Amino acid sequence: MLREFAVNPVKGATMKQEILLGDEAVGLGAIDAGLSGIYGYPGTPSTEIFEFVERRTKKAGDVHAFWSTNEKVAYEEALGMSWAGKRALVCMKHVGLNVAADAFMNSALTGTNGGLVLAVADDPGMHSSQNEQDSRFFAQFALIPCFEPRNQQESYDMMFEAFDLSEELALPVMILTGILLGSLGLLIASLVKQLENFAGVMNFVIFPYSSFESIMSRSTSFVKRSRTARRETGSSS
Repeated sequence: MLREFAVNPVKGATMKQEILLGDEAVGLGAIDAGLSGIYGYPGTPSTEIFEFVERRTKKAGDVHAFWSTNEKVAYEEALGMSWAGKRALVCMKHVGLNVAADAFMNSALTGTNGGLVLAVADDPGMHSSQNEQDSRFFAQFALIPCFEPRNQQESYDMMFEAFDLSEELALPVMILTGILLGSLGLLIASLVKQLENFAGVMNFVIFPYSSFESIMSRSTSFVKRSRTARRETGSSS
């Protein structure tokens, strides 16, 4: 169940309201969820996520925010922060996900530690891209959860759930945005920023077969929970 802060605020929570683009709502949700680092490579319609987080946290200096050489490097830097036990966000457009595909797919096998969220901005209609792509197929191929917010409020709320689920399953989690959602402004309700988390340093040696067994067991659990949620909401499977 998503935290519908605007309708059912958490007891004792201090809330505020502001008008944000969908991309900015993703960034603010990450900050308030205890973000430690954001990495990315510029490309509309995902650029605004990084720019918002960098601008919002520059004075406090409590979030490591740097543009990377390319999307693959950005993903690897975020993955490294996750392995160190901190929450990280990596953002790119759908074209860049192909560049980061090697690191992305392998991270679903090696697993994560601190919450790792991949924000991908698709561009239906090719407003600022050379091709169209449905990045949900990448999430399906990697056997990882994918969140698809319907509006700016859900873009904010889902970041809390995405980081929590990533740490629960020890997997990266994708959140999908796009040219329309990312570029439209809407009033949202937000919470006071949480303290940065620390999940402990991850110690492991990669054994592909063992990793495969591990991810399959976690994926089975996630599928069962997903089907239960669909039944409860009356959605078809």
